[in-house]
Amino acid sequence: MFFGNPDTVNIPPFETEDLRINLARYLDSPVVDPLTGQTVKVGNYKWGVYAFFDYDGEPIYVGQTNEMLRTRIRRHLTNQRTDAVAMSVLDPFEVLEVQVWPLPEYQNTPSRDAAARHHLNTLERTVTAMAVAQSQFKAILNEKDPPPGFEVAYIPQSFRDRVVSERVYDLRSHPDFRVARRALIISRLAQVISERKVQGGLRRVLLVQAKRLQWLAQRRYDGLGGAASVETEGDDDA
Repeated sequence: MFFGNPDTVNIPPFETEDLRINLARYLDSPVVDPLTGQTVKVGNYKWGVYAFFDYDGEPIYVGQTNEMLRTRIRRHLTNQRTDAVAMSVLDPFEVLEVQVWPLPEYQNTPSRDAAARHHLNTLERTVTAMAVAQSQFKAILNEKDPPPGFEVAYIPQSFRDRVVSERVYDLRSHPDFRVARRALIISRLAQVISERKVQGGLRRVLLVQAKRLQWLAQRRYDGLGGAASVETEGDDDA
């Protein structure tokens, strides 16, 4: 705990540093490569698909990479911003867990290889369909649909874990914090939409986010008593 002059602090805020530490722990997790039998770090796979999950276990975003899972996921969740974060499509504060589906057979394959890219696109479409089917809202927050795939890809071994500590979980999982954060992100996204000509994908994200906010707010209202918790005028009159 720091008790000195806060203006002299040269470290990131607690939650920022916590995410970096726990994300690095996840990406450095040792796994046995199914092709070589050797132990490798999960974030070091070059080709693969990833998904983010919120504090209810809801899938919220699916993506792909052929530059390295570590690089792409860190770009989303740390200060190396992506379009999804900059446009308020994806809120890093809402990500509790990350799951990745590496494609180890392409570890040494150039990023422009057509067959590998086709396989990657098909896997992303397959994982996206799985995420949508698992979602309470039958939708996720991707602005664009995945690239075309002509068949269902086989599902490779995946790795899923939390990327926040218990302390951050206690802070961010509070329902009032989550409702406030949803409302803030919706406001930012609506502002983006109002200031530029956008495609239908961003408006779809706004609609899904609004449904998610209503769901969270309804759960909180019902959990605290619903209609029975609402005061009647005059109840507090002396």
